[in-house]
Amino acid sequence: MFRTRRLRKTEGIRRLVRETKLSVDDFVYPLFIEEGENIKTEISSMPGIFRYSLDLISEELEELVSLNIPAVMLFGVPLKKDAIGTETWNDNGIMQQAIRFIKKKYPSLYVITDVCFCEYTSHGHCGVIHDNDVDNDATIVNLAKQAVSHAKAGVDMLAPSGMMDGIVAMLRESLDNTGFVDLPIMAYSVKYASAFYGPFREAVDSSPSFGDRRTYQMDAANRDEAIRRATFDDQEGADVLIVKPALSYLDIIRDLKNNFDKPIACYNVSGEYSMVKAGSEKGWIDGEKIMMESLLSMKRAGADIIITYFAKEAARVLNR
Repeated sequence: MFRTRRLRKTEGIRRLVRETKLSVDDFVYPLFIEEGENIKTEISSMPGIFRYSLDLISEELEELVSLNIPAVMLFGVPLKKDAIGTETWNDNGIMQQAIRFIKKKYPSLYVITDVCFCEYTSHGHCGVIHDNDVDNDATIVNLAKQAVSHAKAGVDMLAPSGMMDGIVAMLRESLDNTGFVDLPIMAYSVKYASAFYGPFREAVDSSPSFGDRRTYQMDAANRDEAIRRATFDDQEGADVLIVKPALSYLDIIRDLKNNFDKPIACYNVSGEYSMVKAGSEKGWIDGEKIMMESLLSMKRAGADIIITYFAKEAARVLNR
């Protein structure tokens, strides 16, 4: 009789035959940087996650470096908002300041920026509003301005998250025409209109003042559309493809891994983080074990890169 249990008998054999291994090298840690001074504000729905002003963020960055986490993804919280998010292409805006600060003080950290508008617009939507909806083509013109401004500040990678059609082609052309031919694009190719984003909207004050984002983010019921959408970004020159959220869309991560010959990222989003934290605080689950099992499931599904608020905690577990 063939007994599969023979290869589970001891920790030694389990380690030898383990198919999927999670590493600190897989992680990108999101950082919320608020314009102003002396700011360290915990996000109430995301225990352990803070908004920092640049003058107080060094302690956080030093911890990331000490844990050997390779990369950060920056989200800016500006003082000024307007209808089209003009602060996003202000060369001295909060994101641009943050890029320069981190690259100068912590050069080992790979800096990725969120390229979007929801944190910067007075209405909370991801672009220019015409007829109560986001105007795709007007928005991508402004996204290109934002991307070039980030590039001039010294960013390592751009992550356009607004799910605008044609955005990768627009950014690639704009970057190439301004001398940034080697700057990669991590495309939010498959981003679903998800309830799992709720705590993030508190984190960056980005809840829409009207309507929702279902006209530009994907329907949670759709699987085949994810391949079509990722194919467009692949053909337009994306270097990495993202699936967001992660846990409820592991099948989509695997679909992209099977269909595209380039790195696949997933975003372990705020709601996924907060549920684990809440359950752990209640004593209903073992938060650390659930965290590690969840991250492992993303890697097993095919993610090469995991953007996660758990990066520091998971790194401590892996470094034991």
